[in-house]
Amino acid sequence: MLLRTRMTNRTPLLPALFGTILLLALLTTSTGRTNDHLGVKIDSHIKSLRSKGVLRGDERTAWLVYDLTSGHELANINGRTPLQAASMIKPYLALAFFHEVQAGRLSYSAEARRHMELMIQKSNNDSTNWVMRKTGGPAATEALLKRHYSSISQSIRIVEYIPEGGKTYRNQGSASDYARFLHALWYRQLPQSDEILRTMTLPGTDRLRTRVNSVPADTQVFNKTGSTAMCCGDMGILVARGRDGGTYPYIVIGVIESSRRNTSSYSTWISRRADVIREVSNLVFLDMKRRHPL
Repeated sequence: MLLRTRMTNRTPLLPALFGTILLLALLTTSTGRTNDHLGVKIDSHIKSLRSKGVLRGDERTAWLVYDLTSGHELANINGRTPLQAASMIKPYLALAFFHEVQAGRLSYSAEARRHMELMIQKSNNDSTNWVMRKTGGPAATEALLKRHYSSISQSIRIVEYIPEGGKTYRNQGSASDYARFLHALWYRQLPQSDEILRTMTLPGTDRLRTRVNSVPADTQVFNKTGSTAMCCGDMGILVARGRDGGTYPYIVIGVIESSRRNTSSYSTWISRRADVIREVSNLVFLDMKRRHPL
């Protein structure tokens, strides 16, 4: 069963829609850095990792944190910068597919459900390409998203099917787009929001809770990772349980992009960058504890 916050349960559509519009304004006007306490801590941590050589000079990063309980953006570093999307593009492909289902042009059959689960939970690229073919291919899918969901697709670029072996570098997105997508998804403003959320919380890989020191194991995660020899990322909603019996959801997005392919040392490179995202997620949870009774 999906965890809901008390705010989510009692928030009507119009205020939630206003929240999405406000979030769009905040994420669009952001200068790329935040003076908030958490943003400064994340920025300082990344600079420290660079000084130690953990992150190279040719690697760009983007970080965004949004507290769904308070409705406040807590950190935004390079949020508007388009970076490689890798598999983080896949929830957008699910959205395009379900848009066509809602319009009556596609059917969410047992076969489609199987491919949807494989695409999101297992990050299966054959299933991803199956879903994308159903919505007309890369260009048509991007056009659909731009036409109907422009506010959450400003930096989204879908220019290729996932190549054999998953070596895709050309599809792009930004942390701000991912945050707006997740915000709209959480408030059930997208077609089949509950089904997309269900697939995003199926057991699988995450870099936001698993092996993160401070995040309790009972924290629910709705996420999609992205991994190539040039990109390591995760976008997701974490739902923390409070000491008061309530639940406190928040968005965390982290993306690390390399300017060169790390093919010879891929396992080491992706593992260490995943740990960097976990370190940032740890900082986020500690900050959430400062704001809420966790």
